[in-house]
Amino acid sequence: MKRFAQTINIIDATKLLSYLSQIEVPVMVSAMEIYMLLPKTNCKKCGLPTCMAFAVGLLGREKKVDECPPLIEEKKYEAKLKKLREVMAPIEKASETGLIIHPEKCFGCGNCVVACPVNVAAEPTRTAVGLGPEGEKVILRVEDGVVVVNNLKECKRFGPNKTLCNACTATCPSKAIEFV
Repeated sequence: MKRFAQTINIIDATKLLSYLSQIEVPVMVSAMEIYMLLPKTNCKKCGLPTCMAFAVGLLGREKKVDECPPLIEEKKYEAKLKKLREVMAPIEKASETGLIIHPEKCFGCGNCVVACPVNVAAEPTRTAVGLGPEGEKVILRVEDGVVVVNNLKECKRFGPNKTLCNACTATCPSKAIEFV
């Protein structure tokens, strides 16, 4: 019986690896990659001293792409503007905590749900022992085979006493959860 269970696990792991290798998911961009898509004129029209400072502002969601007048107004930057909007799309969808969930990468393993310290504290008799949460105080839950955010305001990365918790991202085998 034990050998049969090991065979099933190997088959499941092989299917998972095959599935993950077939999907294409955008990778988070760095400030330097954003900078390379900017005009690099340091014109200060965005209110910042340099285009690199603007790139960092974009990455930190303190600035919007439309706040760069040369990029918007000058035709020669049209291709860069289009590419910049593409790479910024995941960042702009991030929550206030910087949380991004890539549903196309998630296969519903639930590791993030049971690793989240807030989930465990909210439902120690369920989440702490590996069961799916039932209450409303939990942050993450798996619905229809994909992790979803339930109550983001409870996240340790949120509010005045925020900490840089990464329990959910560290335990995600498919990298479906990330913080920007």
